[in-house]
Amino acid sequence: MTAPARTLLESVPARRTARIEVVRAVDGEAELACDTPMELTNVIGSLHSGGLVALLDAAGLGALIVSGSHAGALERIVPLGTAAAVDFLAPARGRLVAACRLDEEARSALEPLWTGETDRAQISTRAEITDAAGTVVCRGRFDWSVRRTPAGSAARS
Repeated sequence: MTAPARTLLESVPARRTARIEVVRAVDGEAELACDTPMELTNVIGSLHSGGLVALLDAAGLGALIVSGSHAGALERIVPLGTAAAVDFLAPARGRLVAACRLDEEARSALEPLWTGETDRAQISTRAEITDAAGTVVCRGRFDWSVRRTPAGSAARS
């Protein structure tokens, strides 16, 4: 599942600007990374808060994407963030890695969507960003509204 997650996540212009890459994504778990791009640093040379939020968002979305185990599970799926809470804990410099693992509550909420029993789900993802020394520099929660658009309609994300 890492390859489809790469295709979906790395094609978004904001993620390309931040140079976010999918390291691993399988079975509701995702690990993404970026080397702090100079053009996205703040006044102290740390990754700007917007870059950290983009990395947290991508990790949560990556875990969501690879939780669908059924054929066609991602067809016409539109995940939209509805709320976020972020804690900035330390300067974020160098190679940064974000990890997200869906909890049982999120997996249970998504399963009926993947199987076609429902066309909507609400979940929360939690991700953590560490630097090369293993220091947690940021953690956050994203709430998502995930829906399947009707067949024949154009979905945009």
